[in-house]
Amino acid sequence: MQPKSHQNILLDERISGALVGAAVGDALGGPVEGYSPEQILQRHGGRVHGIVGPWHGDDWRTARPLAPYHKGDGHVTDDTLMTHALVRVYTRVRDHLDAYAIADHLVPDLMTEPRWIPELETEALPLQRVFLAEKWLVTRIHYGHADPREAGTGNIVNCGAAMYMAPVGLVNAADPRAAYAEALDIAGAHQSSYGREAAGVLAAAVAAACTPGATPDSVVSACLSLAKDGTRAAIERVCEEASRHTDFESALRPLREAVAPYDTVGPDYRAPSLGARRPSRLHAIEELPVALGMVLVAGGDYRHAVLGAVNYGRDCDSIATMAGALAGALGSPVPEDWAKTVAEASRLDLWEPATALTAVAREIFARDVARRRAREQAFASLGGLECSD
Repeated sequence: MQPKSHQNILLDERISGALVGAAVGDALGGPVEGYSPEQILQRHGGRVHGIVGPWHGDDWRTARPLAPYHKGDGHVTDDTLMTHALVRVYTRVRDHLDAYAIADHLVPDLMTEPRWIPELETEALPLQRVFLAEKWLVTRIHYGHADPREAGTGNIVNCGAAMYMAPVGLVNAADPRAAYAEALDIAGAHQSSYGREAAGVLAAAVAAACTPGATPDSVVSACLSLAKDGTRAAIERVCEEASRHTDFESALRPLREAVAPYDTVGPDYRAPSLGARRPSRLHAIEELPVALGMVLVAGGDYRHAVLGAVNYGRDCDSIATMAGALAGALGSPVPEDWAKTVAEASRLDLWEPATALTAVAREIFARDVARRRAREQAFASLGGLECSD
């Protein structure tokens, strides 16, 4: 199940694989989000193996707790809407981003630019679809005039920033440390504590996955070299357990048991514990470690990793978004029938953001090279080490 050698897979293919892969994973996970593997099994008469309809069928408009969102039938969720919004910020700035870029560009994009919202089946402001943790960006920065670098403080700690950080890893392809630092800066506008840390580590994982010859093991190693506190401990424990499995069915319960001590939400996803989503150095979001674990279980295979994430349940749209981005960046192909169905159902061009981000990534790399060479020359002039071209 290990994908073929990725030594010769080019940047544009990896960026397309990651962004399309993330969107398709998001769409597959949406209709079963919030449920347990056992509930998914009972509802669908077996495991989910592709695109399925809404949990409540034709009653999706009114059935709680999901109404009025049409989750299912290939519709992407807010994970993809936020990812594409971040790509648009990169296309405007055309350089590395920081928290101020989020304030200057992402926040106005969310609150002033109507776009097609697949789950609402209408054009609306993205702000009207995103979760409260993402509305926090607008509340704190636009209305509260908070310093963008610190605006994430006080927000509920969740995967809201990590779920759309794949573009940061792609812009910093093959440089996990740079991706980690940039994502931490960006995510300061949105999250704090282990929510912000997860954003940095997810970006680093995607950057590591873009390295020629990368494997799931090398991606996890890159994450462990950078991750801090509970996030590092959770990734280590979950991936240790994942290494014992080669099929997602046998891994579903063990991976949940491995991440449970670090997860603050608790066993009932729809009734979080009183300590849920509060800052901590001992805890981690559930989604990132499980996504990495599923990529390990799958040996990097896109279909297997995403289906494992989807059937895990709980916040599975975000888990599948992350797993899909990682497997796609590693070079495992996204099933064409899934991608085509999601693009048509969501009325979105899933490939255009990848084309745009590839061009921006090349421009940024050229600037990075020029900046590095200028610094090398300056350092040498100061009596430092000689620089070589």
